[in-house]
Amino acid sequence: MMQTAALSYFESHERDFVSQLIEFVKIPSVSTDPLRKDDVLHAAQHLAQKLTSIGIENVQVFPTARHPIVYGEHMHAGAEQPTILIYGHYDVQPEDPVELWNTPAFEPTIKDNKLIARGASDMKGQIFASIAAVESIMKTAPFPVNIKFILEGEEEIGSINFKKFLEDHKSLLKSDIALNPDAGMIDKDTPTIVYGLRGLSYFEIRVYGPERDLHSGTYGGVIHNPAQVLCDLISKMHDENGRITLPGFYDRVKPLSDKERRELARHHQNEEYYCEQTGVSKLWGEKGYTPVELTGARPTLEVNGFLSGFTGEGSKTIIPSKAMAKISTRLVPDQKPEEVRDQLEAFLKANAPSTVRWELDLISHGSPSISDINLPETKALVKALKEVWGVEPIYKREGGSISVVADMQEVLGIDSVLTGFGLPDDRIHSPNEKLDLPTWHKGVQSLIHFFYNAKRD
Repeated sequence: MMQTAALSYFESHERDFVSQLIEFVKIPSVSTDPLRKDDVLHAAQHLAQKLTSIGIENVQVFPTARHPIVYGEHMHAGAEQPTILIYGHYDVQPEDPVELWNTPAFEPTIKDNKLIARGASDMKGQIFASIAAVESIMKTAPFPVNIKFILEGEEEIGSINFKKFLEDHKSLLKSDIALNPDAGMIDKDTPTIVYGLRGLSYFEIRVYGPERDLHSGTYGGVIHNPAQVLCDLISKMHDENGRITLPGFYDRVKPLSDKERRELARHHQNEEYYCEQTGVSKLWGEKGYTPVELTGARPTLEVNGFLSGFTGEGSKTIIPSKAMAKISTRLVPDQKPEEVRDQLEAFLKANAPSTVRWELDLISHGSPSISDINLPETKALVKALKEVWGVEPIYKREGGSISVVADMQEVLGIDSVLTGFGLPDDRIHSPNEKLDLPTWHKGVQSLIHFFYNAKRD
């Protein structure tokens, strides 16, 4: 088989691929930090050079209102073969808190077959798995399908310019399917295909009381404390059964089918698993659902941050003049982010006391999505994963949000095949992020098989 030559090429060049990944991970492409704008551009240019070096054509670095998008293509398989749009994001999360890293975040270290660095798993390692698979094929045989790359630098800040780019370049990006390796596995022995993604609405709520901070002895008891008001409001956003109390919040939520619940029950991620992963003694959540269902198929509302008053060492007896909270909701089909904003506003109007004033901003949002698991390319990936791991892959509804999947469904009219080779303990978005290199190795092998399996007879 032709993939044998590609697999052999990868085996003989794996050390080089890992070295190249290390050089890529060294670039601190933190998209949310204005001071690192040049680093994000550097990462984009680095990718463009790599794609060009392996024979990808029409490679371009497109500017956007913030960070660039890298495009490239190899369209020589013929019109009868599918065109696969390979998605990735090269931006990463900030390394804070820096003091909790065992080694510097952007000085990659390999220990116990794990590459430790910010972005190693999310998702520079996944991008390089795709590139390594593509290069291994291109250096040994004609590529079996048509491919295009679209690699963005804003995923960690909500892909804020991605949808407009799709709308402005629909013709250039015309494809049959998208391959998105930004998902992950449930463990290193169980390859995983993600078919459902939660959406996101991210808010900032600000509550204002007195015009300035006040002496808590002089004014305590007659002034409604904004921090207390905001705490009271947040506590009312869930009922005693863990259900969210925003008016109309569940109206569009699609119930889980019996078939889906049976498939999700194949996962071994039970209460013990989540307690072990997180260090808590007991789980919490909406009653009537398993942990796997709660983390992928049910919506959530979480407090991501809270700020008010004096938080330094020692004491300062004040009534703060204001309080702020960051609130995120993870959404499931068919919830709409804009409608959730209206629901939160209605909740605040109904529950906020007249002793304060408040403001609500929708900071970022993305739509939930469901992908068709019966597509030929999904079946090609199932076969590829089974060929490498020797077991049937698990189908999963992912708890995180990848808004670009819904954007590509809406604008380009294409579905996505979602996979990835990150593990639950990769500490993505946290200090000491890591990539398990043996699992990554299998991932590259699987993608080589996938591209050949996707070829139409």
